[in-house]
Amino acid sequence: MKYQIVDGKGIEIFGKNDFVPAHILECGQIFSYKKLSEDAWQVFSRDKNAIIFEKIDGFFIQTAQTTYFENFFDLKTDYGKIKEVLCKHEIMKTPIQFGWGIRILRQDLFETLIAFIISANNNIKRIQLILWRLREKFGTKMGDFYAFPSREQLLTASESDFAEMGAGYRAKYLFQVLRQVDEKILKEWQNLPTQELRAKLISLAGVGPKVADCILLFGYGRKDVFPVDTWIEKMFWKFYGESDFVRNLQKSPKKADFLQENAISREKIRDFLTAEFGQLSGFAQQYLFYSMRSGD
Repeated sequence: MKYQIVDGKGIEIFGKNDFVPAHILECGQIFSYKKLSEDAWQVFSRDKNAIIFEKIDGFFIQTAQTTYFENFFDLKTDYGKIKEVLCKHEIMKTPIQFGWGIRILRQDLFETLIAFIISANNNIKRIQLILWRLREKFGTKMGDFYAFPSREQLLTASESDFAEMGAGYRAKYLFQVLRQVDEKILKEWQNLPTQELRAKLISLAGVGPKVADCILLFGYGRKDVFPVDTWIEKMFWKFYGESDFVRNLQKSPKKADFLQENAISREKIRDFLTAEFGQLSGFAQQYLFYSMRSGD
């Protein structure tokens, strides 16, 4: 993908083969964005924001923080090659044709942790509303928007504050996790092996296996993970339900392999899919998730 930094103004994206805002923003990886019109989107990350405008021959990312958003949108990565390799898997061809413009964002670790704790068993509109309320009540005003609050700012919130914002049962987890970890510790975990890092994340309040894998993928940039939710589970049974893996596992006497009778645990599904897609697992997950949820 070709792009050009326009100093002090933004980033010019040439073509639409590997960058489509609707695909990027609506594939479940980010909640802090607004659709301004049919051809414009605003994206927020910590104390920064960018507006993406669609053009006839590409897109323009309007922002003064060009270096930050060049990294945020992962513009240096060649998604054309990634899609070419993934299409060797027959099941990937249709999802990639559907969501060809997806890019996995490189998001702030602390914001990703808080956002995905809130996302558990929640819908996108409600997640967005809660996150915006957090910004407005505890974040620093940055002109026409509020920055995502720091841990120090959120430590002033009570469990009741989080509940009043609509966090529901997640309020206690938000209150607890702020007292378990800070931005410095999250960054120190960056160099841990994926399995060890997953265990660290799962030790935190409100972080189960699926939320941990989302934080690994969208915060830590670990592409060797495959978050499994309802849509990925449906995809698994659609494409792999008759596989030897399923038949052999259904014969297993280990109760831990199952959530209920004949229902393979999501952790086993995750392990199978990461073995199937290897270091491209995170990319495959996003194309498959976006396609399945959209009913394609």
